[in-house]
Parts: sequence; structure tokens; C-alpha cells
Amino acid sequence: MVNLLHGLFLFSLSMHCFVACLASETSNHELSNQTFLSEEFHLLKKMITSRLQQINKPAVKTIQSPDGDIIDCVLSHKQPAFDHLLLKGQKLLDPQERPRGYNATDILSDNFQLWSLSGESCSEGTIPIRRTKKEDILRANSVNTFGRKLMQVGVETTKYKHVHSYGSVTGDRYYGAKATINLWSPHVEGEKEFSLSQIWLVTGRNANTIEAGWQVSHQIYGDYLPRFFVYWTADDYKQTGCYNLRCPGFVQTSKTFVLGGALSPVSTYNGRQRAITLLIYK
Repeated sequence: MVNLLHGLFLFSLSMHCFVACLASETSNHELSNQTFLSEEFHLLKKMITSRLQQINKPAVKTIQSPDGDIIDCVLSHKQPAFDHLLLKGQKLLDPQERPRGYNATDILSDNFQLWSLSGESCSEGTIPIRRTKKEDILRANSVNTFGRKLMQVGVETTKYKHVHSYGSVTGDRYYGAKATINLWSPHVEGEKEFSLSQIWLVTGRNANTIEAGWQVSHQIYGDYLPRFFVYWTADDYKQTGCYNLRCPGFVQTSKTFVLGGALSPVSTYNGRQRAITLLIYK
């Protein structure tokens, strides 16, 4: 009887130890997870802060746009393009003369951009840049792919397709192209869908491209306004290229236009039509 009680007592102690040890291990596991998530959070925060510092250059002047954008007037030689290894220390070149026969009055009017409605502008020697916010980066697939064309990860391709139409010319030697594009503000479904109209130049097997036009994309800009954009890539969108000034490579010379800036007014159905004219030339 004594041995039985002694055995039950030992079993009871063992069970107590098992439950207590299990609770302790679970607690340590949860603590470990919390520590891991905390470290991940701080790492992500650090990466976002670093990326914002790369893109958002010190401003000579800041302008608040009616659509909520913050426009920074940045010294031309301080823009992101000059972070590129091949451009570091270089001076901004004067824009080349436009091709003969090009009507200079056909350029995109600054009245089409909402930020200019404030009546303020950037001074000579500076360019206007739409300030990037942390929310812009968080909408991207990752910090590393921010600014590049977004792959729709996890999207059912049989349900959502990239539907488009285009006209093109090939087979000759060209030194530029010009397009007048009707300006609209189309309705898009949800945050992953987008709509655009653009002029697109492409050459080479690795698809060197230059693109410009307007687009409605919540995932890129955080709203549903039509916005003026440019894009480039030198290797078929694999490792190079980005929208607007979100990476080194595109040098802006104009103090009038904001890349990524909202466009207004737009065309109305059975009403007045609005359009922008774009010229890309070598």
C-alpha cells in the first residue's frame, strides 16, 4: 500500500512537472515568436526608412498639392538619377534641341497637373518631385521591388487578365515617336487593378523600353486619380528600371511637370475631350 501511494505520488509529481514544463516551453516559444516578429518589424522599418532617404532628397521648397501630394522642389543635380554610379559627380546637361518641325506649343500643359493649381512653382535650377511616403512602399510586393512593375503575386490569372490593345510600327530606323493621348479617369475594380494609356518604345532582344503616358493605379499611388508617368527598363523588366524617379537612371530637366503627378481636368463622355501630347526622341 505504501509502495502504491509512493508510486502515485511520483506519478503526480511527474504529471505536474510535465504540465509545468510544457507551459514553460509554450511560453518560451511564444516569447521567441514575439522576439522574432519584433526583430522582423524593426528590420522592415529600417529598410523602409533607408529607402525613403534614398528617394526623398532635401527640398529647397515644399508645395502642398490639392490632391494631398507633397511636392518637393529639389536641386536638379541632387535628384535620384545622380545616385547612379555612372552619373555621380556629373553636371546636369542642357536639354537637346527638339526635332525640326516639332511644335513647341504641343507640350503637356502644366495646367493639367493638380499641384500647379496652388499657384506656386519650383524655381530655376530645381525640379518638382512627388514625395514618396512609407505607405507607398508598403503597397509594393517588397522594399526591394518598390518602384518597379508589380507582379500580381497570388492573383488568379484565369480570373484577372491583362487586357490591352495597341497599334505599332516596325521594320525601319526610327529616331523618335510622338503621340497625342486622350485623357480619362476610368473606374477600376479594387486595389490590384489598373488602367493606362501610353506611348511605348521598345528595341532589342532584352526589351529595352521607354514608356510614357497616364495611369490609374491604387497600388502605385494610393488613389484612383489619373497620373502622368514614365517607365524604363534595359533588360525586359528583370532587374533594371522603375516608375518616374524612384530609382537612378532617368534625368529630369523640366521644373514644370511632376512625374507621378495627378492630371486634371479629364475628358467627359459626349463632352469636351482632353488630351496630352508626348514626344520621345533620340
